[in-house]
Amino acid sequence: MKNSRSITDKSILFISMLYILLFVYAAVSKLLDFEEFTIQLGHSPLVSAYAGLIAYAVVVSELAIAAMLCIENFRRLGLYLAFGLMIMFTAYIFIILNYSPYIPCSCGGVLEKLGWETHLVFNTVFVFLAAAALILHEAYQPTGPFGPIWILPAKLVGVSVFSVAFMAFLFLSSEDLIQHRNNFVRKFPPVPKQPDAVAELRYDSYYFAGSDNGTIFLGNVTAPAQVVTIDTLLKEKLLHRILVYDDTTQFRAPRIKVSPPYFYVMDGLAPCIYKGNVNGWYTNTKLPNVPHFSAAEIMENNAMVFRRRDKAAAGNVLGLYSLRNREGDIYHPELLERQLDGVFDTDGTMQYDTKTKNFVYLYFYRNQYIVTDNRLNLMHRGRTIDTTTKAKLKLVYQKDKDLQQLAAPPHIVNRRSAVYGNLLFVNSSLPGRYDSLRMWDQANVIDVYNIRDNSYLHSFYVYKINGQSLNSFIVNGNHLYALIGTKIVSYPLGKTIRNALQTQT
Repeated sequence: MKNSRSITDKSILFISMLYILLFVYAAVSKLLDFEEFTIQLGHSPLVSAYAGLIAYAVVVSELAIAAMLCIENFRRLGLYLAFGLMIMFTAYIFIILNYSPYIPCSCGGVLEKLGWETHLVFNTVFVFLAAAALILHEAYQPTGPFGPIWILPAKLVGVSVFSVAFMAFLFLSSEDLIQHRNNFVRKFPPVPKQPDAVAELRYDSYYFAGSDNGTIFLGNVTAPAQVVTIDTLLKEKLLHRILVYDDTTQFRAPRIKVSPPYFYVMDGLAPCIYKGNVNGWYTNTKLPNVPHFSAAEIMENNAMVFRRRDKAAAGNVLGLYSLRNREGDIYHPELLERQLDGVFDTDGTMQYDTKTKNFVYLYFYRNQYIVTDNRLNLMHRGRTIDTTTKAKLKLVYQKDKDLQQLAAPPHIVNRRSAVYGNLLFVNSSLPGRYDSLRMWDQANVIDVYNIRDNSYLHSFYVYKINGQSLNSFIVNGNHLYALIGTKIVSYPLGKTIRNALQTQT
C-alpha cells in the first residue's frame, strides 16, 4: 500500500513538474519578447480585440499556476487550473484550425517550434496528464474541499465546458468588436510577401486610368497625351498616343479616364472633357457645358460624378454630369458633411465599381466613407477602423486674398483607395494598436472593408521596393496592382478576400 502511495505521489509530482517546466518556459519566452507576443495576439482572428488583456493574463496565469504546483498544499488547485488553462489553449487551436477564416502566425513559446496540428496533439496529451494527476490525487484524498471522488468526472466536465465556452465567447465577441465596433485593431492573415509579377515602367509619373478584362490602362502626368496598356500578367506593354481633334483648349491639369470602349481626356480647371474610342485613341467629341471640378470619376459611359467647390454650400459638393444627354448637372450637397471649412475637411478619394454600380467616397482626414448608387442616392455611411472621427487640420485665412489655406501638414487618415465588387481597399496612414512599427518601415498597409454590411475584413501588406512606397493601386479580378516607384507589381488576393468578394449588384 505504501509503495502504491509512493508511486502515486511520484506520478503526481512528475506531472506537476512537467507542467511547471512547460508554463515557466512558455511564460518566460513570451516575456522576453512581450511586444511581439502582443502583436501576434492582435493579429489573431480569435482574440484580437482583447489582445492586450489576454497577453498579460496568459503570462500571469502560467506563472501563478506553476507557483501553485510547486507548493503541496496548493497542488490540487493548481492541477485543476492547469487542466482548465490547457483546455482553453486546446480549444483555441481547434477553433483556429476548423472555424477561423485564416491560420495566423505562431504566438511564441513552444507553439513557435511546432505546427498547429502538432501542437493540438501536444496540448491534448497535457490535458490527459492533468486529468490523470487529478484522478490519482483524488483517489488518495477522497474528502476535503473538493468533495468525494465520485464527483470528480463532473468537475472535469464542468471545467472543460467552462473553458471551451469561454474561448467560444472570446472568439464570437472579438469578431463582432473587430468587424463592427473596432477600436483600431488590425488582423493580418498570412499572405505572400512577394508579388506575382513585376514590370518596369521607367518613369514614376504613371497613374491608373482604368482597367478592363485582361487589360490595365496607365496615364502619365508628365506626358498627358500618352496611354500605356499592359496585360494583367504584366508581360505585354503597348504605348498609345492620344490625338485631340480640337487643339484650341488650354489644358491645365489633364487626366485620362478609360471606361472601355471609351476613353476621356478630362481637365477640371480648363474645364473640358473630350471623348474617344480606345480602338483608335483619338477624340471625336467635345462634351458641352462642362462644370469646373477638382476630382471626377466615370460612372460607366453615361455619367460622371464630380466634386467641386460650391459657394452656396460654402464648401465641396458632389454632382452628376451626363455624358450623353445634357439634362443639367444634379448636385447632392447633403452627401459631404462639413466639419471645419467644408473644403479641406471634405477632401477625399472617389471610386466607382461598374459591376455593383456603387460609388464610394472616402475622406482623407477622418474615418468615414460614403456609399451611394449610380444616381448618387445615399445608401449608407461607414467607418474605417481608426479612431479619428474629426479632421485634424490647422487652417489659416488670408484676408487679402480671401483664401483659406493649411497652416501645417494635415493629419492624413486614409491616403488611397480602390473598390472592387462589395469590397473597399484602403491604404491607411495610421498604425493600429498592435501593429508592428518595424513593418511600417518596410511596407504599406491595406485595410479591407465589406461596404455592404459596413464591416472590417482584415489587412495585408504591400511591400516597398527600394524604400519607395506605393503611389496608387487598383484591384482587378483576383489581384491587386500597385504602382511603386518606376514599377508596376501584381499581388494575389488572399482566400479570405476572394471568399468575401461579391461582384453582382
